[in-house]
Amino acid sequence: MRLGLALGYWGRGPDPRHLALAREAERLGYDSVWTAEAWGSDAFTALTWIAAHTSRIKLGTGIAQMAARTPTATAMHALTLDHLSGGRLLLGLGLSGPQVVEGWYGRPFPKSPLTATREYVDVIRQVLRREGPVVTDGRFHAHPYRGADGTGLGKPLRSITHPLRAALPILLGAEGPKNIAQTTRIADGWLPLYWSPMRTGIHRASLADAPAGFLIAPLVRAVVCDDIAEGLLPVKAMLGFYIGGMGHAAHNFHADLMARMGFEAAARRVQELFLQGRKEEAVLAVPDAFADEISLVGPRERIAERLELWRAGPVTDLLVTAPDPDTLRVLAELTT
Repeated sequence: MRLGLALGYWGRGPDPRHLALAREAERLGYDSVWTAEAWGSDAFTALTWIAAHTSRIKLGTGIAQMAARTPTATAMHALTLDHLSGGRLLLGLGLSGPQVVEGWYGRPFPKSPLTATREYVDVIRQVLRREGPVVTDGRFHAHPYRGADGTGLGKPLRSITHPLRAALPILLGAEGPKNIAQTTRIADGWLPLYWSPMRTGIHRASLADAPAGFLIAPLVRAVVCDDIAEGLLPVKAMLGFYIGGMGHAAHNFHADLMARMGFEAAARRVQELFLQGRKEEAVLAVPDAFADEISLVGPRERIAERLELWRAGPVTDLLVTAPDPDTLRVLAELTT
């Protein structure tokens, strides 16, 4: 089980710790470092900055949002950064949800998310293989464009730049069972948002046809501390925000996932409180048990014991969100 460092996206501004953490992770032998985007900083620019200050560690977008760019634009970002970094890019993609897609990007959320995702990945694969011009008659992504509002002058094109790797790894952030199953067929790996090593059975059917070498790389908040309850507070704050606020009351992928993991009543209560503006209560309503299952929090000995649960399952890469170099060091020592 390899280790990755997940830095997420910026808040109010650039986090001055991120570059130092990335360089320390590389020194400690971490396999990868990951950036993200929501509706502020983008994933590729921050990752390029890290690429320029490192030499070995792999560089992942975890995740880049599909609605932010056409698939050919994403392929251009990917092949450019892959060249500049010497072949270190891992392209993580996600569809996001209706509130972000329609509210931030001003685009309709696809009525068939699986089809939209499949077409998006297919276009990127065509660009990277560079076997010919990109041609697809997709429902959501057609090349050339054939819409009634077009000129009809579109020409099939092939990338001017030769990609460094035709088989650049693509990973998808997927939450629903059908989406996960499709991910095993069209991508090289899966980026779970919440993963409990105690409940791997809920994904067994979706992962049944995963090919050899398929990557499973969940995010996990880690912190070495004496007070477990205090250490779990940032996890509960994150869960409260995602389950309560990252989606509509009737259309929230994160809340649905928590429900499938056995915490349906708590998920709906967190949603209810958050949408009423009672955000602090929503955070406190997140069960400690759920936050603890998807985290590595506590003294070194406890983290070492719980790491064995993660090793025993199908996880190939553990993407750690850690607030300090000491926690990164402890995890490196425990996994070597």
